[in-house]
Amino acid sequence: MTDSHTTLVIGATGTTGSRTTAQLITAGHHVKAASRHATPVPGASSARFDWYDPTTHAKALDGADRVYLIPPLGDSDPASVMLPFLRQARAAGVHRAVLLSSSAIPEGGPAVGVVHQALPGLFDEWAVLRPSWFMQNFTGTHAHAQSIRANGTILTAAGTGRVGFIDADDIAAVAVRALTGDQAPNTDLLLTGPEALSHDDIATTITEVTGRPVAHRHLTYEQMRDRLTAQLPPEFAAMLARMDRTIAKGAENRTTDAVQRLTGRPPHSFRAVAEREMTRST
Repeated sequence: MTDSHTTLVIGATGTTGSRTTAQLITAGHHVKAASRHATPVPGASSARFDWYDPTTHAKALDGADRVYLIPPLGDSDPASVMLPFLRQARAAGVHRAVLLSSSAIPEGGPAVGVVHQALPGLFDEWAVLRPSWFMQNFTGTHAHAQSIRANGTILTAAGTGRVGFIDADDIAAVAVRALTGDQAPNTDLLLTGPEALSHDDIATTITEVTGRPVAHRHLTYEQMRDRLTAQLPPEFAAMLARMDRTIAKGAENRTTDAVQRLTGRPPHSFRAVAEREMTRST
């Protein structure tokens, strides 16, 4: 299938951006893959894009009428750069925008929640994806995955709180539907996997799948905040540590049917993702 629309994917080399780009291309859609280094993506045109360099924005938008938005990583006030870009996008002819947010951030909440609140006033066709925590945090390049590989530990302040962890492939599948469906969702979509798991459950599953012992180490909020501050801006680190604390209190202990409703199939389990993406020890 092909169509006359062109989707600009911002963050096309990232966790959900790369998967969304690949799935759009496979389905026959025109894609403009935007990243800071204009990394070539087979089947798509590429564009250089930097949230903090407005001189890259107009060229990236040229010819696009739909956009998938990945907020700037680590910025506690993404609206300051995203809202001017979105107004420029609307003026340039973009009529549908799909924003990646988080299950932990409601409309009008902190950080990207401000952009979520503004989106319906900027575009007639829109969606906000609010996925739970990514399963790929344990299999890719995230600090959890690095810690698992380095010393067999997962460090959080989430206690025994449960999370509806979701496969990034499932997020991308929903993004594709939201970007290309005949009707835009015009709502926010809370996305989860099929079950809510604790980090202890995650550690057990990884141990069973890989044959390597993995344990969840329980940290205090302060320990987690200080650990993250060594790698991230202090305000953003504190926000992430607070999210762990809300998990401990049960805020993410939920599942939804959004993936099934939007894609027509159930979301992938963590065990299936671990078996797909993690190597068993010998």
